[in-house]
Amino acid sequence: MSDSSSRRAFLKKGTMGTFASLAAGSSSVAAYAAGQSTQNPAASGRSADKYEVQDEYEGFSRFHPSRGNDPDGDYYIGKRVPGFRNPADGPAPFIANDLDKLPWEMKNGAKEFHLVCEPVSREFLPGNWMNVYGFNGSMPGPSIEVTQGDRVRIIVHNELPEETSIHWHGFELPIQYDGAHTMTQNPIKPGKTFKYEFDVHEEGTFYYHSHIPMQEAFGMVGWFIVHPRKVWDPPVDRDFGVIFQNFRIDPMQTVSNSWSMDWNWHTINGRSGPYATPLVCKHGERVRVRILDFSPVQHHPIHLHGHTFWITGHEGARIPRSAWIPRNTELIGVAQAADFEFIANNPGDWMFHCHMVHHMMNHMVQHVGPRMRENAEVDRYLTSLENRPRVKIQQDPKFEIPGYPQKMQGMTMTKPTMKKLWSRREVKGMRANVMMSMAGLMTSVRVLPEDLYQRVMESEEEIPKGSILKEIVKRFGTIEDYEPAPLDAMQKMLHDD
Repeated sequence: MSDSSSRRAFLKKGTMGTFASLAAGSSSVAAYAAGQSTQNPAASGRSADKYEVQDEYEGFSRFHPSRGNDPDGDYYIGKRVPGFRNPADGPAPFIANDLDKLPWEMKNGAKEFHLVCEPVSREFLPGNWMNVYGFNGSMPGPSIEVTQGDRVRIIVHNELPEETSIHWHGFELPIQYDGAHTMTQNPIKPGKTFKYEFDVHEEGTFYYHSHIPMQEAFGMVGWFIVHPRKVWDPPVDRDFGVIFQNFRIDPMQTVSNSWSMDWNWHTINGRSGPYATPLVCKHGERVRVRILDFSPVQHHPIHLHGHTFWITGHEGARIPRSAWIPRNTELIGVAQAADFEFIANNPGDWMFHCHMVHHMMNHMVQHVGPRMRENAEVDRYLTSLENRPRVKIQQDPKFEIPGYPQKMQGMTMTKPTMKKLWSRREVKGMRANVMMSMAGLMTSVRVLPEDLYQRVMESEEEIPKGSILKEIVKRFGTIEDYEPAPLDAMQKMLHDD
């Protein structure tokens, strides 16, 4: 057995005491792929038919943060570093967490889909159900997936209380199927159907949505992913999709105000942080994230911690490699989509979020927090508009400091809420207070070594809070400087169970 293989076997057994000394050379860090080395293709789910990849490419390492030797080179910051997946196996499966895929049947030479427009109740946060519009019981709607060259037939059923039409955003199709409301077709009346049928010659990131503006503000959108006939080079191991949306829903309300120009609820694939499900991948994989901004009026500067990604596509098409741009924050405008690709070479639980301040919060409205009036009812205002009740606020002394009153209060989570947040497989082993660190348009990308990925995503093991991240720090960081998360009242409540 070679030196490199010996170190891999040694580290995979979990004996990490000597990892710091082994990590002195890049080869030993690369050796710690925990089953993902080129010598074990099956460990990453790729075919074992002589398809091999390297640990390092011209100074860029698949397994630890690095840049590469030449900014003009093919492999700088992992630009053309392939994933483990064999291109012969076809494109990586598209994953839009918290959303379903729309089924289809082959009929008369076309893939036939049935899309139902209808009112939907969507749980933005555990216990917080909002009344929106969507498709097939979901908001956003289920993802449509086809392959370049397919003929598609989409039968739209309108179960809304008003007329509608559906636009296939970005597709070059016959004018009669464009879905522009009244401009190219008669509206689909309530209870009626309309058939859209066209050939798909494009490939890339697309989506569908209602072409009624107020219905768009109510959430009527869904992915329409077209996989290329030939797998894009370099191939990816993970292909995620996230849709960012904003809604104006006032306190004690469940219906969005589609006339508003101010938005206070923010969702990723129909859920607000920390309920938005993390994107989980394996250490060393090549990852694609497709992001769509379907907010009514607001743009999103999207930031990923711990990694530098390449912008490889927009909602129009795949970008030629010569025009790819490395970023860690990308501004995405309304109705725009962007494809990010990166090598997951930095293990950990990394924040992934919009960087606009109010988009990192939930239900930010004037009636929440220290501005609330105690023991004041609406009828008191109506009967005495000129002498409104005095505002009495019981507040912490910190609120005497100018500026501090803008901080949210009353954002505690109930025991059932915390239980539901922690019930998802994708969050197992994260720090105990992680749910308090994410709100609104915030989620995370988890990069896990092979053995830890297996524990989190494939086993039924009970994993203590914080144990996975602590193990990553132990292997790749400085464990002496690591501080476990203190348990607050809510966490103690769960801990007592």
